[in-house]
Amino acid sequence: MMYVMAMQMDLDLLGRPGTQGAMMAAMDPRMPMDMPMARFGPLFAMWAIMMAAMMLPTLVPTLRSYEDLMVSANGSRAGWLGVVAGYGIVWVGFAAVITGVQLALLYGGVVDMLGIAKSPLFAGGLLIAVGAFQFTRAKEVCHGVCHSPMTYFLGHWRSGAAGGLRMGLGLGAFCVGCCWGFMALGFAGGVMNLAWMGLATLFMVIEKLPQIGHRVTRPMGLILIVGGLAVVATPLFTGG
Repeated sequence: MMYVMAMQMDLDLLGRPGTQGAMMAAMDPRMPMDMPMARFGPLFAMWAIMMAAMMLPTLVPTLRSYEDLMVSANGSRAGWLGVVAGYGIVWVGFAAVITGVQLALLYGGVVDMLGIAKSPLFAGGLLIAVGAFQFTRAKEVCHGVCHSPMTYFLGHWRSGAAGGLRMGLGLGAFCVGCCWGFMALGFAGGVMNLAWMGLATLFMVIEKLPQIGHRVTRPMGLILIVGGLAVVATPLFTGG
């Protein structure tokens, strides 16, 4: 009797449009239906929070450099807050951009609802592209600014909150130029995979270390390229 009642409840649930749509979306991640990760608002909030968690450790050297100027120059706490606000504005903007990219990839059937690439070719190609970017002049310039924020402050110094905001926007733009690839790698290993995104954060933190930051950029690129080639080649050898 209990088994029959349970079966009836399942049939009733399947008959409800909302439940049926959710189940269909779960079976086929390309179907947006009413899933939170298929809507801009929830997905943007997820990216914004994740950006904050990933970028705060890399922001520490920049804020320490500004604090040094609060003693030796006319830096102020208002300027310090302005730098933080400028950084935040840029990264929130980038969160909106990458949210749009994920939705485009989702609706295009390239990634699933969790942001994981469905094709080894796409995942491997992304690893190779990000790895190759590590060898470019753009990466070198952006990384130089992110790695030595004091040099940027001395060359673009502005006092007060408005000045801090302006410098924060500039530093944030260079930081996005330096680190966008590590964020995009989420589509290779899974945007919701905390271990994978934690590894991307570790890469960004290592690149900002004063002693070894400049030395690890290209080796990291080589590791990513080799990893991407392995991902692309694996199905060829396994018959997948």
